[in-house]
Amino acid sequence: MIPRLLLGLLLAASLNSCVVYEYEHEFWLRVDGSGSVSVTGRPSLWVAFKGLGRAEDPDGTATREAARALFERAGLRVRRVTLTRRAGRPHLYVLADFADVNRLSGSPAFPDLRIGLWPENDSLVLEGSWRRPASSPTSAERDGLMAVRFHLPSKVYSHKNAALGVERGNIASWRQGVAQGLEGRPLDFGVTMDRRSILGSTLALFVTAIALALGIFTSVVWMVVRRGRKLSA
Repeated sequence: MIPRLLLGLLLAASLNSCVVYEYEHEFWLRVDGSGSVSVTGRPSLWVAFKGLGRAEDPDGTATREAARALFERAGLRVRRVTLTRRAGRPHLYVLADFADVNRLSGSPAFPDLRIGLWPENDSLVLEGSWRRPASSPTSAERDGLMAVRFHLPSKVYSHKNAALGVERGNIASWRQGVAQGLEGRPLDFGVTMDRRSILGSTLALFVTAIALALGIFTSVVWMVVRRGRKLSA
């Protein structure tokens, strides 16, 4: 019974890791609000959600050059732009850095995103939603899934209905069908996390452990020296 259960869990994990999204935002966030974001999607979905290119010719107008210009116009530093193919269909990919996640909402590159990060007591709250602008054209390609994913910088205390909960300690994602997104249904997301980064907390523990070890070592050396003086007196 136990081997079968373990096999089922492994199969479920492998299926989750093999999910392919037709349109996806992935964020790597820092506690100061800066970070990086990648956007991957079919050209027709870039047209529908970001207004990039023309609906009558998405493959010819939602290009790498146009995507780079769009992100640079929004104040991001573009690191990579590529065009790949999945199941015979093109997918446009952009990776860029931003200085403040709070300034992304409504910018030229993110008309489909509302996002906010703010401190609350000893925590950081991240909330927002992803939604197709009402003024953007829709798309006839309505199959597949879309998602927004966050690699969070600190311990997560709670989340708002993340699809798989908190993955690997600090990853949270939300998903819905492309058809739902094109109909204008918002994809809401939110987490509450620690204000201290995981790296910062780890370094603090490391420094504390070293200081404690040095303190113990110094005490032992002092006691040995003191005992030696008493014996020689």
